[in-house]
Amino acid sequence: MKKWLPNWRILSLFSVMALFLAGCGKPFLSTLQPVGEVADMQKSLILLSSAVMILVVVVVTIIFVYVVVKFRQRDGEEERIPKQVEGSHKLEITWTVIPILLLLILAVPTVSYTFHLADVAEMDNEESEALVVDVTAHLYWWEFEYPGYGVVTSQDLYVPTDEKIYFNLQASDVKHSFWIPSAGGKLDTNTDNVNRFWLEFDSERVGQAENLFFGKCAELCGPSHALMDFKVKTVSRAEFDQWIEKMQNVEHVAESELAQAGEEIFAQSCITCHAISGDQASVAPNLANFGSREMVAGHEKNTPEKVAEWLRDPEAFKPANKMTGMYPKLNESEIDALVEYLSELKVE
Repeated sequence: MKKWLPNWRILSLFSVMALFLAGCGKPFLSTLQPVGEVADMQKSLILLSSAVMILVVVVVTIIFVYVVVKFRQRDGEEERIPKQVEGSHKLEITWTVIPILLLLILAVPTVSYTFHLADVAEMDNEESEALVVDVTAHLYWWEFEYPGYGVVTSQDLYVPTDEKIYFNLQASDVKHSFWIPSAGGKLDTNTDNVNRFWLEFDSERVGQAENLFFGKCAELCGPSHALMDFKVKTVSRAEFDQWIEKMQNVEHVAESELAQAGEEIFAQSCITCHAISGDQASVAPNLANFGSREMVAGHEKNTPEKVAEWLRDPEAFKPANKMTGMYPKLNESEIDALVEYLSELKVE
């Protein structure tokens, strides 16, 4: 017994540490910190179902303890048999009706919310001014197209607040799953069909997260699945319209000599896969606003050092990505020039 005691102490310590660390991290990374109507509904369903389950566990535990104590075997009563209630209509009706009521409590709001959240009829209305975003998941990056505006970007999703944003979701290679935890539940992106849904961001709450949210792939899709992230930037409708206009008219002119050298390198290799205009889709991420993006390769802070690290060895930066081996090996001076050019690709 004494030998086991230290192990139990260590286990208890790690359990307590895990409990506290589970609450650490940046705000608005959880479904329990909603920033819009969809997430509000889903959180309410989580709380309702949790409350029902806790109620059932508590009631069953109380009944169990009561039965164990009341009908335990006592000295001198070994032969005593408690009153039998087999075939009691009252008990049978009770334990049949109560689960039905609990299921109704869960089913009614769940079905109601499901139909409400699945309502994307506005997307089919040709006269509608609703914002539609076509999302295409690739290995291992995200492409966002705004068909109503002729704008294409990747990795950073721009959306206006206080209005419904409708999404068409599909995949170009294998199954992925589109998920912005604080905005709404995940939905698969498939290669053989298009899934549709909508989200909404509340302008009063997005400010608490500095208008920047994290999205992820929630479907195991390959070696770099955990690195397949994207960012969501929430802005006012006026700011969104300004960003759209800039993307529609983006023109990049290399300013410094180093950037001009990088532009030449880009034109000789990178341009075959990457677009740098705001209205072109490509086989690799559109780089029209690369310099103003939050992250490099979806998971590292966008700094010159990280961009250089990515160009130097893409495979080490994001395993199994399609960029590995797709361009000639660059020396350090060429990498510096390309980093300078990429940092100037901005529309802000």
